[in-house]
Amino acid sequence: MDKKIVHCLNVGEFATNCWIFPLEDSSPEPGACIIIDPGDDADLIIGHLQKLELCPKYILLSHGHFDHLGALSELVKVFPAIIAIHKDDSSYLGKQAGDLHKQVVKTALGGDFFQEKFGPLPEPGMLLSEGDVLGPFKVIHLPGHTPGSIAFYDEKAKILFSGDTLFYSGYGRIDLPGGDWNELEKSLKRLFSMDGDIKVYPGHGPETTIGQEAKHGIC
Repeated sequence: MDKKIVHCLNVGEFATNCWIFPLEDSSPEPGACIIIDPGDDADLIIGHLQKLELCPKYILLSHGHFDHLGALSELVKVFPAIIAIHKDDSSYLGKQAGDLHKQVVKTALGGDFFQEKFGPLPEPGMLLSEGDVLGPFKVIHLPGHTPGSIAFYDEKAKILFSGDTLFYSGYGRIDLPGGDWNELEKSLKRLFSMDGDIKVYPGHGPETTIGQEAKHGIC
């Protein structure tokens, strides 16, 4: 198994894990990297990238919730990265996405701060589906938390970015618009069938492994 240096920035008031994945072994472009789930604190993310002398080639979204994409608008002003999201969550991006985010925020928090805090969102540059490959990552479609929730799996390095589908000792909520317990249960069973040694980098909270979470099962 290749050992990869993966950087994590804990961003925003919802403590989202923003992952920075250098592509030093798989890209001819010096300093190329992938960002996963830039949820907030754009200045922090930009400063960290500049300190590391990294430039994102892709910005990948595990799903469309506001706490995983809040820094997008500012990031794309600085870096010409391709924004990629699953096709079933594409409505969370673009100029018309505000109403959907307001609905999610109202359900989650009982209020509305989305437009004031984040403003208009950019359009996706790439719509993803099951099995797509970007750099070292294969896309795994894991609906349930949202219809277009996905994981990014690097088989060679045996690491998986799970978004809000799987956490340490838990999994994503299903009471927000588009949530579906039956779909999430199937997605979790799919993950638990994978190699137990796979390291999991979730959307919130500490790292874990497939094997450790499979022992807990689904409550």
